[in-house]
Amino acid sequence: MQTLPAPSTQSRYHFVRKRVDVCVCYAAMRLLLISSSNVHGYGYLDHAEPFILDFLGGRRRVAFIPFAAHDHARYTGVVRERMAKMNVEVLDADAIDGAEAIFTGGGNTFRLLKTLYERNLIGRIRELVRSGVFYMGSSAGTNIAGPTIKTTNDMPIVWPPSLDALGLVPFQINPHYLDPDPASTHRGETREERIREFHEENATPVVGLREGGMLRVEDAVVRLVGSSAARLFQRGQPPLEIQPGALLEL
Repeated sequence: MQTLPAPSTQSRYHFVRKRVDVCVCYAAMRLLLISSSNVHGYGYLDHAEPFILDFLGGRRRVAFIPFAAHDHARYTGVVRERMAKMNVEVLDADAIDGAEAIFTGGGNTFRLLKTLYERNLIGRIRELVRSGVFYMGSSAGTNIAGPTIKTTNDMPIVWPPSLDALGLVPFQINPHYLDPDPASTHRGETREERIREFHEENATPVVGLREGGMLRVEDAVVRLVGSSAARLFQRGQPPLEIQPGALLEL
């Protein structure tokens, strides 16, 4: 198994972008937004483990949100077993009020958001995170951290009452971002083209988060961590390549 470097506390890259007006509540939030739980060459969450432990610090009670999957009990069991290897206790989703952190797993983003609305959890999760409960997401769980789920890669197998999501960060995220393959004969839209279509109708910036990459948010500062660069898309501007360690100001 490959070895990832330990999380860095120093940033070598600073990208000062056009600021987005945000509520002061962002300053209290702590987020770790992971592109994917599975990365080639690693076991489940192996690539993210050092970053998860560094992010959590001494927190050891994490409520897991499994609603992006069909079998909630099985999914929770898988995560509970994996997190136990990190000495982290996984609580059921209905125990979020007693948790020190919330972890929302990947799967289908439409199903996840629909279930959160049905269980009246959108506002509750947002309130908890803005009051200091740490939030981790992977894939679909990362997608819902943005204002909407309009930049998900998933099929709408169910339909939530709204595409509006948690709004924990003021930009969209596209997890599992893929670069165009110049050798491919596939003639369908590339991920970059789909994000460009999004910007034909929407002005919100989009972070294309490649597998192996993560966004860590603290004190209204977003830092790219992990092993992969990311891509920042802003309406009317060429995409910007973001290297691990880079800061993006909210």
